[in-house]
Formats: sequence, structure tokens, C-alpha cells
Amino acid sequence: MVNLRKNQEKLRFLMMISAVVSVSLLGLACHNGPSSDVMISSSTDAKAAADRVAEAEALYEGRDDLNKARAAVASLRQARVADYGNYEAAWKLARAAFYVGDHSDDDSEIDDMFREGTEAGKAAVGLQPDKPDGHFWLGANFGGAAAHSTLANLSSLQGIKREMEAVLKIDESYQGYSAYLGLGRLYLQAPRAFGGDTSKAIDYLEKGVKLSPNNTMMRFHLAEAYAEANRNAEAKKQIETIKTTTPDAKYAAEHKDAVAKADKLLQKLD
Repeated sequence: MVNLRKNQEKLRFLMMISAVVSVSLLGLACHNGPSSDVMISSSTDAKAAADRVAEAEALYEGRDDLNKARAAVASLRQARVADYGNYEAAWKLARAAFYVGDHSDDDSEIDDMFREGTEAGKAAVGLQPDKPDGHFWLGANFGGAAAHSTLANLSSLQGIKREMEAVLKIDESYQGYSAYLGLGRLYLQAPRAFGGDTSKAIDYLEKGVKLSPNNTMMRFHLAEAYAEANRNAEAKKQIETIKTTTPDAKYAAEHKDAVAKADKLLQKLD
């Protein structure tokens, strides 16, 4: 009797399993693949992200108006919400946040932008570690935060060095060889106790200017380094070159910044 009962229970269990499998197979046969609702949702999210990225790119091109750069940040936030794995949205958010942080007069906004830019840069590096964009803009945000904060420490300075050196290994020419600018600024602005070295800064910036002579922001920081080393005649020569250089149209906003900063430096030198 016991064996008969066990056999009956096994039979009922197998029949139940068979029914479940049959229903599952029937569902698969009717849908013939993944749920169309799931596919539509995934596709819609990716498209929404791409649309927001395109919108942000147009806004970023007008970044000379800081409100457009802020709007680009907002659009890229939306893109990341729509598709968190979108590499382009991540690194472009790091770039736009850096620009706002670097140009804002509001201390709170500056801190927030560099923090957001740092997080977006880290996300980009995590998504595509073999591409230069995430590394460069992560390093730039590290640098912006370090320059703005009195709490800059050795780890943040090492972060700048690590990310800029990664860019040089992946694509030395990225952003007009601006990884050399990042390293030059690092050694120029870092306290001596943390490895600051004007001579090293000049070496990096001179190499960058040689490779990318139209990079006027690079030239400005080289002029700044020359002035720090009391090489004023060479600093003035760089300033003169900045004013006569026709920049790449893509970097018109940065060229405008370089000219304004060069004028202020020239006043100090005079």
C-alpha cells in the first residue's frame, strides 16, 4: 500500500510538470520569441537615450553660453536614465559637467558639477576602459575638483596622473594632445609636498604645444608655467602666438577662454 501511494504521488507530480511544460511551450509557440512588449520597451529606451545625446551635443556646441552647457548636462542625465549602459551619454556628461564646473561662479554648483562629472567619468571608464574619452574627462574632473577644493589630496592628484597617462597609451592625440595639458597643469598646480614640479610641467606642456601648435589653451598654460619659472620673455611669446592663432572651430569656446586668460597673465607680467 505504501509503495502504491508513493507511485501515485510520483505520477501526479509528473503529470503536473508535464502540464506546466506544455503551457510554457504553447506560450513560446504563440509568441515565437521574446515578448514584443519587452523588445519595444528596450528599443524605446535606447532611442530615447540616443535622442537626448544628440540634443545635448547640439547644446554643447553652443557652450560659450553657459546656460546651454547646463542644458546639455540636463539632457545627458535624461539619456543615462533611459539607458544607463550608454557609453556616449556617460563620457559626454563628464565633459559637459566639467565645462560648467570650470566656468561657474557658484561654489556649490562647481562642487556639484565636478562630483557629477567624476561619477560619470568613472561610469564611462567602467563601460569602455579601452577608449580615451572616459579616462580624459574623469581626469579633467579630478583636476577641476582638486583646483577648486582646499581639500585636494595625494589620491586625487594620483588619479589625474593615472587617467591622463591612460589617454596617452590609448590615443595620444585625443582632444588635440590635451593629456599633456592635463599632466602639465597637474605638476604646475600641485603643492610641492604632493609632487608639484614646474620643470616637469614645462616639459609636458612644451611637448603638447609641439604636437598641437593650434591648441591655444595648451599654450596659455605653458605661458603660465614659464611665468612661474621667471621666464617672462618666453611667456610673452606664447601669449603673442595665442592672439594670432586661428583655432579649430570645434574649440572656439576654449580659444576665447585662452585669449582672456592670456590677457590677464600679460597684465601681471607687465
